This record gives sequence, C-alpha cells and structure tokens, in this order.
Amino acid sequence: MRLGVIDYDMGNLHSVLKALAYLGVPAEVTASITDDYSALILPGVGAFDPAIQRLRQRDLITPLQNWIRQDRPFLGICLGLQLLFTTSAEGQELGLNVIPGHVQELRPAPGYPVPHMGWNQLHFTQSDCPLWKDIPTPAWVYFVHSYHAVPADPNTLIATVEYGGECVTAAVARGNCWATQFHPEKSGAVGLKILSNWLKYGVIKKNAALT
Repeated sequence: MRLGVIDYDMGNLHSVLKALAYLGVPAEVTASITDDYSALILPGVGAFDPAIQRLRQRDLITPLQNWIRQDRPFLGICLGLQLLFTTSAEGQELGLNVIPGHVQELRPAPGYPVPHMGWNQLHFTQSDCPLWKDIPTPAWVYFVHSYHAVPADPNTLIATVEYGGECVTAAVARGNCWATQFHPEKSGAVGLKILSNWLKYGVIKKNAALT
C-alpha cells in the first residue's frame, strides 16, 4: 500500500504523516499524482483561492479530478474538503467541482466566534458509513475553520455538527471520495480510529477489489 499526501504548500503535512505512522502506515509527500499510489490525501489549511491557484501551478487540478471521478481512494481534510466543491464565498476561483455545492462563511453568534476552533460533537447523518464503524458516541473531534460546505445533494452528507445554532457539514462522501471538515489527525483516539477505518474500508478493500 502506497499513500500519497499531496503537498501544495497549504497543508499541515507533518501531523497527517505522524498520525499515519502511528497507525503503522507509511506515507509520502508528493507534488504529483501517479497510478502507483493506492490512495491520496489532500490536507489543507488556509484560504480557498490561493489553494486552488497553487494546485493549478503544480498541474494538479485535472489529475485530482480524474482520480476522484475514477472512484479511487481519496481523503480530503479541512480545506481539502472545501476544495472539492464548486464555488466558495471565500474567493472567486472555481473549486474542483467533484462534489457539487457551495462553501459559505460561518455565521457568528453570541458565544460562538468565527473561526470555529476547538472540539465539537459529531452527529452521524449516515451511521452505517464505514468511516464511523466502532466509533464511540458521543464522538468529539477537532475543528479549525471559518467556512463550511453546503452540498447540493444532501445524500453526500455523512456527519454534521451544531455551531451557533447552525447545522454545519462535518464530513461528506461520494463514492470512494471521503472528506472531513475536522482534523482527524488532531482528534485523539477518535480521529485515529476514523483514519484507521478509512484505511481499512476505503483503501485496502477498494484496492483489493481492483486487483
């Protein structure tokens, strides 16, 4: 199994690599996409437009779109989730548009500042999703974000959180493309279990089916 963590100068690669290493899974940082990879991870911290621009500068947009549309194993994290969508209120660039929808700004509310930073409880909208297998409830995970994705197809939602009276996308899935707004690599034992589930059900089983 060969995992590629995409480097486009917008992600906290070290934390992702450290979490995977803890699970005993070697991964490598890459600025290119080849068929040699078993799965790809797109982390991300920062703003939407600069991220898309850097992906374009590295000729990664079309390869990423093709990878996901071919239903190959993929995990987006934080900004890596938002980039999957069509448009964002954070900028003018078009996203990857592999999950139709729009990214909009969180609404501030008394006692709920923006950015949404810290631990929050997941609400599973698809409890049978393999990503949540054997995850204890309540499940608390770590967020850092000011924008949230609104998918055009609500069936792509697999988890939400409540923040300031607003129901916010926490995770989406479409085929073998899974993505989390929260940081599993920073979410303790729960986050490690989620990553382990993705590796088991989204990567190992998928690649076995392809061979």
